[in-house]
Amino acid sequence: MGIKDKASKIDFASLPGAGPGGLQTPPTEASQRPKTAPGAMMAFAADQRSDLLRENDRLREAVSKTEELQRQLGGALDDLKEWDGAKAARVIDPAKIIRSRFANRHQVNFSGPEFEQLKAEIAQSGGNVQPIKVRSLAQGGEDRIYEIVFGHRRHEACLQLGLPVLAVVDNLDDRTLFVEMDRENRGRKDLSAWEQGVMYRRALTEGLFPSNRKLAEAVGVDLGAVGKALVLADLPVEVVEAFQSPLDLQFRWAKPLGDALAADPQGLRARALELKGLAAKFEARAVFERLTKPAEGGIERFNPPAPVDVRLKGKRVATLSFTGKGAATVAFASGALLPSRAQALAKLIRDFLAAEEGKMQ
Repeated sequence: MGIKDKASKIDFASLPGAGPGGLQTPPTEASQRPKTAPGAMMAFAADQRSDLLRENDRLREAVSKTEELQRQLGGALDDLKEWDGAKAARVIDPAKIIRSRFANRHQVNFSGPEFEQLKAEIAQSGGNVQPIKVRSLAQGGEDRIYEIVFGHRRHEACLQLGLPVLAVVDNLDDRTLFVEMDRENRGRKDLSAWEQGVMYRRALTEGLFPSNRKLAEAVGVDLGAVGKALVLADLPVEVVEAFQSPLDLQFRWAKPLGDALAADPQGLRARALELKGLAAKFEARAVFERLTKPAEGGIERFNPPAPVDVRLKGKRVATLSFTGKGAATVAFASGALLPSRAQALAKLIRDFLAAEEGKMQ
């Protein structure tokens, strides 16, 4: 068979690189290059445009991611604004927390049905859910001691239960501590009139406020209420103890009790001592009326005890007795007290009365 016959039988369409027009040469880099200068310039421009388009796409993607991050950051900042000024609570050993010297809770608040209910709620929760507030004192490290701003009842409950106290620690001066304590406690469980008066008197004595008016403005209380509370706080201890609890004293009783004290301090004390010494205890209203309303025919008289003899070596040397208004007198037997020893006796009496007054405070 001749060459032409063999060639006629070859299927060129099935060969690699073949196209509709027959066998084609695969394109090469050299064949794709522009053959003229203008063509080269157009190709270069096309390549640059492609690079710019790719860079543009990359930048758009980066901007899109940045905008999403900004949205997320904005949401996080909005959440943080809700906690602006908030302080984290921490768990503290109740034994390392002390009562404030401005504490306005009488010891009676740490017993009774209401306090036992509070203890039961804290025990069931494994601690106080509502944090108390304290401030850190000078000591540092593990020996740091804290002073209560408010939350004395919750602290006492945790102390009795042996549970740690959840507390917020803040840096406060004395005046700010006093104001926060007063406002928080009055809002949570109203203090008694007497408790408020004791707290106000202590703040004024400590020099936290220059006047009753400034104190009233700071704590947001009516000036008249501050005055009445102070009258109750300044009552003699015998009068306060005539009531079953000082928490029974009420604002509206301040003026009558103050007037009775101003008119006849000895008689008021005498009636208070008589009421305190009775086996039967009266309700608060009855105590108030007996203290402020004299019996028919004049001021209610004090029922004096029998005279007390003072004996030395079997001989009576003096007699202690009380008058109808509660005044005490000591009558010495003739020769039992030399005039030269009068000042020494006066000193003994002063020391005795000062010690007794200290016991009642």
